[in-house]
Amino acid sequence: MKTFSLYTHYKKLLADTMTPVSIYLKIRDKYPNSILLESSDYHANENSFSYICFNPIASIQVKNDLVLQNYPDGSTKKNSAKNIDLVEEINKFTKRFKVSQDKQFKFINNGIFGYMTYDAVRFYEAIDISDKENKLEIPDVYYAIYQNIIAINHFKNEAYVFAHCFNTENNIDEILHLIQSKSFASYQFSSHGEVNSNLTDSEYMELVDIAKQHCARGDVFQLVLSRKFMQKFKGDEFNVYRALRSINPSPYLFYFDYGNFKIFGSSPEAQLIVTNGKAEIHPIAGTFKRTGNDENDADLAKKLVNDAKENSEHVMLVDLARNDLSRHGSQVKVETYKEIQFFSHVIHLVSKVTGKKHQNTSTFQVVADTFPAGTLSGAPKHMAMQLIEKYEKTNRGYYGGAIGFMDFEGNFNH
Repeated sequence: MKTFSLYTHYKKLLADTMTPVSIYLKIRDKYPNSILLESSDYHANENSFSYICFNPIASIQVKNDLVLQNYPDGSTKKNSAKNIDLVEEINKFTKRFKVSQDKQFKFINNGIFGYMTYDAVRFYEAIDISDKENKLEIPDVYYAIYQNIIAINHFKNEAYVFAHCFNTENNIDEILHLIQSKSFASYQFSSHGEVNSNLTDSEYMELVDIAKQHCARGDVFQLVLSRKFMQKFKGDEFNVYRALRSINPSPYLFYFDYGNFKIFGSSPEAQLIVTNGKAEIHPIAGTFKRTGNDENDADLAKKLVNDAKENSEHVMLVDLARNDLSRHGSQVKVETYKEIQFFSHVIHLVSKVTGKKHQNTSTFQVVADTFPAGTLSGAPKHMAMQLIEKYEKTNRGYYGGAIGFMDFEGNFNH
């Protein structure tokens, strides 16, 4: 198996006047198909990094029942996605890359960045996902390796500019010139027409009633059904992301530009975090809406702690996380349980379930074990997904999937 050696160069900068958004706006026209991952938690060093990645040099994707791989030397590989072991395919892909200075930094600076759609669960579980009406023409799985990564430490006001080079010149000086310039292009955005949905309110409530019947019969304890909203627009959708991050700041903010489609969002919850072999799931379930008044919110938090329905929902998802991590892990435990956390618009109950993955188990096997999140599917998860497939008339696509990164050491955050 041919391997590719990537030689790492970097430059450290003072970043007290820089923001991830301003840097991204300066980068994106020169380097299209760039991506942005932001953290809104600036209060602790371990969670305070944002990333901008650009200049992709390799990728693996699954689309239209094909696995497509591209490598830095221009070579490609194509094979059928039917009956593949996707975990093994991704493991083999990442093992072909060797990096220098890999352990010098205590934060992510290399690896694969991308996403998997909800529909990709069919590669991990015995679930039939059919192609439904108006399915989006995007890959079910897409991960890329980027030559250039800018890592911004908000806690220390530092930025690191990386160039992972394969038979190419170090381009850090060119990047520094871009991000130190004082201007960037801006474009307008406008929405057009009405907001549409694939279901009317009454049609969706009928599905909710059906879900309740399945719960009453004992088929599932919890079932999370979804609906889709759409609106036409003109202009630069990055303006929508900027508005979203302002209105709904969350621990996980992301904007992934793939040219003919973009995926962006704001989420309080990680699907899975793996750090040095320790896997974490943070079930978030049990929700009250904030009032905007701190005293009233404190009273609501007390009610949330004692609410039978919200607690029941939370316990189900904690048990599901424990079961998922036990499939290829040990020492599974609940480190924090039903902790009250205040987000921009809601109050949540949050727990932390951890486990040590088995020594010979790859990170992506743990991903497969825990995908998709129980908060977006239900419990028991397998039956919930079968019912979702039966009742939802459109493919979920990116909704209910996962997006983020994994470095070449197997550290993972989606």
